[in-house]
Amino acid sequence: MKKRASSDAPLVWSSEHGRVCPGCGKPMSGCVCKKKQTPSAGDGIVRVRRESKGRGGKTVTVVTGVPLGSDGITALAGDLKRRCGTGGTVKEGNIEIQGDHADLLVAELAKRGYTVKRAGG
Repeated sequence: MKKRASSDAPLVWSSEHGRVCPGCGKPMSGCVCKKKQTPSAGDGIVRVRRESKGRGGKTVTVVTGVPLGSDGITALAGDLKRRCGTGGTVKEGNIEIQGDHADLLVAELAKRGYTVKRAGG
């Protein structure tokens, strides 16, 4: 078996541990890189807008600027989807909720203590 040189690409899978984080070299279950990630420094305002462009006429409500890490955003998205009674997803740090629920989401986020603005028209 060939020995890896330090200049080679980082280890990403091990037969002993499975997936390995290329950043810290630990198994994905014990990765410390994810925990260190800090939310992006925005202006502190959560913006809620309605979009339908490029979605085949389907309307989604997009929540941007939430000052949480990836785990926090995922948990908040689940709570908001349950509150609206609909589906959705998290893409690139933005929460997308199916349907036009902007007013409900603005009220819910304000109740949770966020500074919220309605963006768009």
